[in-house]
Formats: sequence, structure tokens, C-alpha cells
Amino acid sequence: MNYAQQQMAHARPPHHRPPRRRPGRKILAVLLVLVLALAGFLIYVDYSLKREPALPTSGERPADGPGTNWLLVGSDSREGLDADRQAELGTGDTAGRRTDTVMLVHIPQAGGKPTMVSLPRDSYVSIPGHGKDKLNSAFAYGGPQLLTQTVEASTGVRVDHYAEVGLGGFADMTDAIGGVDVCVEEPMKDPKANLDLQAGCQQLDGPQALGYVRTRASSRGDLDRVQRQREFLAALTERASSPEVFLNPLRLFPLILDTSGAFLVDTEDHVWHLAGLAFAMNGIASGQGVTTTVPMSGFGETSDGASVVKWDQDKAETLFGALANDTEVPAEVIVTGM
Repeated sequence: MNYAQQQMAHARPPHHRPPRRRPGRKILAVLLVLVLALAGFLIYVDYSLKREPALPTSGERPADGPGTNWLLVGSDSREGLDADRQAELGTGDTAGRRTDTVMLVHIPQAGGKPTMVSLPRDSYVSIPGHGKDKLNSAFAYGGPQLLTQTVEASTGVRVDHYAEVGLGGFADMTDAIGGVDVCVEEPMKDPKANLDLQAGCQQLDGPQALGYVRTRASSRGDLDRVQRQREFLAALTERASSPEVFLNPLRLFPLILDTSGAFLVDTEDHVWHLAGLAFAMNGIASGQGVTTTVPMSGFGETSDGASVVKWDQDKAETLFGALANDTEVPAEVIVTGM
């Protein structure tokens, strides 16, 4: 072996560099998995929504204006509730579903203050095809579509989206966020609603909250109730968007699942539409919005002796005109304390 061969034999083997690590690829892969998981979760939640045609498909409708308008309905639907749950919630045993709550929510196009208007269920309005009657009778006559058509005809505001929640869904959402704090000015007792509250600030669970927003056992009946409903809805939204719930997966995910299972929406509505509504409701809850009851001129009676609420037509026209045109609601038509 010559010298050159000896040198080659003792030469160190070539050094192979280890493969270069690419942390960017791992991060990208993790992000991709998270995005797919989130997309799958949203698809599941969207699929869980109950749907039913709720917007009119025939007849004259108000013109489509700027902004977005929601019709929010709380019904006394007992769907999915067994006898024990009905007894716990004090739902009674009336068949079918009727409206306990009717609200119109306007979300401005340019991001201004949203407006939430309570429409008393005893409002005396014209129901297409049925003459003058209470607003909640529209729901009994023709379900969500006739109710929406009646609201549009009475207000001149075109409804873009519809959301309805039944008795069990309302209680479940309240329980999912760990209850809602309210302050009761005087003791409230209503055996029909399984309600027995002492005066003072306290936290209500699902069954208590349901009784609180449904009872009419007060001096002003339905007018007191619509005020409590607006106040409670604002408190529920504020609680749901609080860090204690929003940043706690053990609270947030049950809330999302309970909400998706509780809502009935129009066939064209999706979970991302509800997210926009939730954002607007959070603004209202934080004081960055307007809440009111439709202005009223007094009370009356139907031909069969039923008590009804009459709107102040001039002020109501001004209020709903502002919503239809996406302009600021004049202070003189905002009704507080009702």
C-alpha cells in the first residue's frame, strides 16, 4: 500500500449533516388541525339548529333597507320535555306552541348602536287574513311565517332573520353559563310558574329564570313582563360574554351546544348569523344600544272582552321608521321603565 492509499484508508469518513429541523411545518400542521377541528365543530353546531320557514314567501313585504333586522321569539313550546321536566319548569300542559316574547332587533349597517324593541304579545294589530287581534294570535293562526308577516305589516320593517327559543332551551342556556344575576325589587310568587323569589339581588338558575321572565303575576301584567324580559336578556348576554364564561371551555362549549339545540331559525339562517346577533346583543347589554317597548296609547278590549294593548300610532311610526331607514331612534319615542 503506497502512501496515498494509506492516507485515504485513515481518512475520516465524510460528515453527514443531520436533516434540518423545520419547526414552521409543525406549527403549520398544528394550525391546520385546529382550523379543521373548528370548522367541523361549527358545521356540527350549524347542523344542530332547528329550521322552519319563517319569512313570508307571498304577499307584499316592506322594502329591503340598510342594516339587519331580527325577529326574536320566545315560545311556550314544550318540545323535548318529559313530564318531570315540564313539572320542574312549571310549563303547564297546554298543547302546541304560543308566543311569550316578541322582540324586534335592528343592527345598523355602519356599526352604530343596535336597537331592541319589545312588542307586547297583547298588542292589538291587524293580522293578514284574520282581521284585528292580539299579536300572539298570529303565531297561533299561522306559526312563524304569519307572525313575521304581521310584524312587518304592523311596523313597516322588513325582517331579515328569525330566531325562536322554547321553554326548555331557555332554561338550559341559563344553566349552561352558571345562572344569571338579577335584582328583584319586591317578592315575586307565582305557583303557576313555580316561582318564589325574595326581594334583593340573587342568582337565578334555569327554572327560576324561566319563571321570572314568564310570570304576569304583577300589577301591570304583560308590561312588567316585557321589561323583565329585556333586562334579563341583557344580563344573560353580558354573563355569556364575560371572561368567566367566554374563556372557560367548560362553560363556553356547553353554552354553544345548548344554544344551537335550543334555537329554531329560518331555513336560510346559519350559526354565523346568530354570531352577529350575539355581538349586537352584547353591545346592548353593555349599554351601547337602545332598548324600548313600542310606544302605547293605552288599553282596550276586544269584542269578546279580552284586554289588549293599543299602540301610539304616531310615535310607533316614528320609531319603526328610524329602524327601517337605519337612522338614530329619536329620544322622544324611547319608552323606559316599561
